[in-house]
Amino acid sequence: RFPTDGFLLLALLLYAPVGLCLLVLRLFIGIHVFLVSCALPDSVLRRFIVRVMCSVLGLFVRQSDPRLRDVNVRVYIANHVTQFDHNVINLLTSCNTPALNGAPGFICWSRGFMELGVTGSRAELVDSLKVYSSHRGNPPLLLFPEEAATNGRAGLLRFSSWPFSILDVVQPVALQVQRPLITVSVADSSWITELLWTFFVPFTVYQVRWMPSVPRRAEELSEDFALRVQELLAMELGVVSTRLTAADKTEHMKRLRHTSLLPFAPASSQPLAARPRTPSSLAGVAPEDVRITAMAQRVKEVLPHVPLEVIRIDLAQTNCVDTTIANLLEGRVPFFPESKEAGTDLPAPSTSQAAAASVVQGSVAVPSSKPATKQFAKSPVERHLSLQERKRALYDYARR
Repeated sequence: RFPTDGFLLLALLLYAPVGLCLLVLRLFIGIHVFLVSCALPDSVLRRFIVRVMCSVLGLFVRQSDPRLRDVNVRVYIANHVTQFDHNVINLLTSCNTPALNGAPGFICWSRGFMELGVTGSRAELVDSLKVYSSHRGNPPLLLFPEEAATNGRAGLLRFSSWPFSILDVVQPVALQVQRPLITVSVADSSWITELLWTFFVPFTVYQVRWMPSVPRRAEELSEDFALRVQELLAMELGVVSTRLTAADKTEHMKRLRHTSLLPFAPASSQPLAARPRTPSSLAGVAPEDVRITAMAQRVKEVLPHVPLEVIRIDLAQTNCVDTTIANLLEGRVPFFPESKEAGTDLPAPSTSQAAAASVVQGSVAVPSSKPATKQFAKSPVERHLSLQERKRALYDYARR
């Protein structure tokens, strides 16, 4: 969140006492803004008053080409930068954003989200939004197909297809946010933290650009429609249209948290002499293949009955040892178990690893009093119980 430039960091330190005073003052003013927005009915007058009061809070909203906004369009599609994008666009025009995450209640309502009472699948949500959009008296929908906020400077996350299956005409809205001294959006930051930092900085400028409405082509699938609108928004913002999804971002943050909690430094920071040597059989192979092979051997040590090729294929997709082990244990990756002779060509683990494994396995308490069978059971029930016992033992071993 903080700048890396020394001059900007010094300026932030000098500004900190002023920012703290602004934070306390704007907290009280923000309560008045919230009460006024709740008391006044939705109208042009209410949006003007709240927009002026938000400028006192340091939120400045600018829009370009407002005449391009089509009053007949019922669905707005915008990129997601901050957790208050829907509130900012609502200062310019009346629109509703459905609550997709979080429990419904006062907090959800106070943040400006619309509660539909749908807790099921995306198909149920789309059906509910279609019914909502069929009533012409309801305000238009404002949707964020990225489903996760980014800093808005590198690229767009891949758009989900469900917002484009509601109606056949959407209007893209390009959103850019700027503020001095600190970063606009930080991954894994809560909306309360972002609100406090918004009150702390001198100002935050939201630039809203309306783009011409985009109709669906004849026999165009929702996925293709979403990809076409994503490309248009990326060109307008001057960023890259990526194929990364919100799930990829969540998985990336999990890896970062897991890496930060490790008690040892990553291999890249170790001295050259301390790094593991590449086997001679892997000489001339691409570094990516060498890394996948090393990770596959780690998974093979934990799950010796899983074929090595199955492990490599899943690692190429997940790029994470823990995720691959979980996928194999929970049955998300189908495979045929190998015999004991099939895994004898694998390199044996080091002496320290074998000793640690024997100590850990000796401390694992088997959930059932019946030991795991070493032969193939004739009864399906016994085979299932044996599988469950091995899974519990592997889970306990992984935790230890």
